[in-house]
Amino acid sequence: MKLISWNVNGIRACAKKGFEDFFRESDADIFAIQETKCQPGQYELDAPEYQQYWNSAERKGYSGVAVFAKKEPLDVRFGMGIEEHDKEGRIITAEYDDFYFVTCYTPNSKNELLRLDYRMIWEDAFREFLQKLDAEKPVIFCGDLNVAHEEIDLKNPDTNHKNAGFTDEERGKFTALLEAGFTDSFRLLHPTQTGAYSWWSYRMRARDRNAGWRIDYFCVSDRIKDKIKAATIRSDIFGSDHCPVELEIDI
Repeated sequence: MKLISWNVNGIRACAKKGFEDFFRESDADIFAIQETKCQPGQYELDAPEYQQYWNSAERKGYSGVAVFAKKEPLDVRFGMGIEEHDKEGRIITAEYDDFYFVTCYTPNSKNELLRLDYRMIWEDAFREFLQKLDAEKPVIFCGDLNVAHEEIDLKNPDTNHKNAGFTDEERGKFTALLEAGFTDSFRLLHPTQTGAYSWWSYRMRARDRNAGWRIDYFCVSDRIKDKIKAATIRSDIFGSDHCPVELEIDI
């Protein structure tokens, strides 16, 4: 099974930069996107072979996620069932016979860490949400998790310890999530690879210099990590300040 996740940083903008070409060429079984920045009816993907599920934020032009699935899920849920978190359109869960598929766009802690306190509350709720799913059947979750977990996961760790996405608090929550029974698929297969990033600032030619961060993930329940066949960062694909990440898994 081939799975793809991509923070498109506005699907309407990304669609003008080759999104649909990559979507069709990739021929994924499930394709998830984050930061759609659109409301129902503002963008339509002509892909009749896929079931489409969209979760938009109440606030226009903000957040939002979508899932395109070749096989119709048994059930689809939007959000975590917590109103405080669900109004921003950040989670879709698709249930299949043998696993749950979850895509997530984790809140950014913002400049000067204005949302760090909220982010900590979100992290605990999301971890509990995944653990409840995992108690029923294995989970595959993906998305822009807005954290570079270790120093190997960004170009300039020394100067970013107090910046959003690399604070001790955020990194600690991701460690706690993994310790709750999940595996970072890319690091499982590429434990020491450097220079592997999925996001680059638009400023100062960061992508040209590969001065990036790895903040987009595919994680799986520990008990199915042996089924992972490949985990890839598609840094050759443009159209957003993020690039797609891929998972091949035998499930």
